[in-house]
Amino acid sequence: MGVNVGIFWVCIVLFMAIEAMGVPRAAAPMGQISGNGFGDRSIIDLGDLHLELVTSFSKVWGVYDGGPDDQGASVYEPTGMSYGFSVLGSYSQPNNKPLFGYFLAAKDITLGTTKTPTLKPPVDYTLVADTSSISDNQDSTLYIWLPTPPDGYKAVGQVVTKTPDKPSTEKVMCVLANLTEQCETASWIWGSNDLNFYDIRPSNRGPQAPGVRIGSFVAQRGENTNPPSISCLKNLKSLTQIMPNEKQIEAVLQVYSPILYLHPDEQYLPSSVNWFFSNGALLYKKDDVSNPVPIAQNGTNLPQDPNNDGAYWIDLPVDDANKDRVKQGNLESAETYVHVKPVFGGTFTDFAMWVFYPYNGPARAKVKFINIKLGKIGQHVGDWEHVTLRVCNLDGQLYQIYFSQHNKGQWLDSSQLEFQNGGSNDFNSPTRRPVVYASLHGHAHYPHAGLNLLGKSGVGARDDTDKGNNVMDMGKFVLVSADYLGSQVIEPAWLNFFREWGPHIDYKLDDELKAVEKFLPGKLKDVFENIVRGLPKEMLGEEGPNGPKEKGSWNGDEV
Repeated sequence: MGVNVGIFWVCIVLFMAIEAMGVPRAAAPMGQISGNGFGDRSIIDLGDLHLELVTSFSKVWGVYDGGPDDQGASVYEPTGMSYGFSVLGSYSQPNNKPLFGYFLAAKDITLGTTKTPTLKPPVDYTLVADTSSISDNQDSTLYIWLPTPPDGYKAVGQVVTKTPDKPSTEKVMCVLANLTEQCETASWIWGSNDLNFYDIRPSNRGPQAPGVRIGSFVAQRGENTNPPSISCLKNLKSLTQIMPNEKQIEAVLQVYSPILYLHPDEQYLPSSVNWFFSNGALLYKKDDVSNPVPIAQNGTNLPQDPNNDGAYWIDLPVDDANKDRVKQGNLESAETYVHVKPVFGGTFTDFAMWVFYPYNGPARAKVKFINIKLGKIGQHVGDWEHVTLRVCNLDGQLYQIYFSQHNKGQWLDSSQLEFQNGGSNDFNSPTRRPVVYASLHGHAHYPHAGLNLLGKSGVGARDDTDKGNNVMDMGKFVLVSADYLGSQVIEPAWLNFFREWGPHIDYKLDDELKAVEKFLPGKLKDVFENIVRGLPKEMLGEEGPNGPKEKGSWNGDEV
């Protein structure tokens, strides 16, 4: 889909580096999609409290071991806020990736009115921890403080200093309690001895959840505890006030849609849903399995009630020739199916990009130095996979991508991704787009090529990825759902088919295991069997897969 530039302006931001006290925020390979309040560095109104995006930082402290990849972590203070905006806490991230973060500063707009102020300074601080007992491989000792809020207010961030003297009570602000909600610890940033740093996010997340992630971190002594000592913000106004309209959705996907590489040995390619239907896919009914029904274009004859009761399922054509042909998919017809939704209280937009495969191939395992084909295990009809682009509504930049991997997945910052077009990792190219790899047969999504082992110590199921000749442009898309746009987006009938996209198949797992185990040395048989029996049901393939709306992420967050 293209963008009518006479109606909508798209500006690609090239190699943007923001300097803050000598510490640049790393440039990210992004465009800026703006207009009508979306992506033009506007504020967002939470209800008597305005938020502003801050992307410049001053480094306060660093440690250079421990944490992810044993590279340490750094702590920063946000800088460069507009007049009247206040800092709410500090930012931290691991050193194993470039500095690329954000923080939301706040402005009280009740001043001069009779309303209760939404911001007040803390009345005191409590020392949470210091780093004097960790290794010498740090800039200095760091002291972490928890603000003591006035009655009726909450702290939403911790404060850091390089001396044991308490910070000024003017350093940060606390927030009126009804504008906050419960947080939880998310990703681990760094740890040493019994001190750990964690990223913070709202406990309740999803399209209807008002919780706002402001970018703060929390330091904790001992075991990870939830809820942490600080709160998140809450949006009391509209969650969709600065969400993208249809033209802006097109622009975002034109700039950020990934390039999907299939493995060189992949036999089972994606297709469009309508190609699958028009090439002989059949609808089965439990009480009448001898009379399957051809599926109409766009699935208009599929049951539409929201039940997954096992009464209906989809399967391949009956005759072997067509069955084998449809299994192989049709890359030329393939398109992504996009679900757009607000997250983090309307400060971000998630673009979930779904890909359909008519067939999922057999799984493989690795047991030390032995690679094992798992027979029929893993084969099933109708495979749904997705990636999710997380774009900030305040500046239009792509901050993260989620890679779905069977029954779980991973978020990566944009600074950690692989890009192509215009040269490898060339930040100056206006055509750079993220790269996604689909694993051999299983189609799980990964950010880089190589072996991804679902296990440990050289034992597990194999997810192999590599660049082959079969490549899918995920920018060829259909917008299938965006609730906040109301009747502007009409969902296709197949999206509301809540039954299974493939039949239940009993592979007789015990028989399959015995057939493979006879080739293994005795001491590895138990290890192998434990691997296979521990695989997620999405990989075992006996149950027909559910469609996108049946996934937990549809009405919630990815993790």
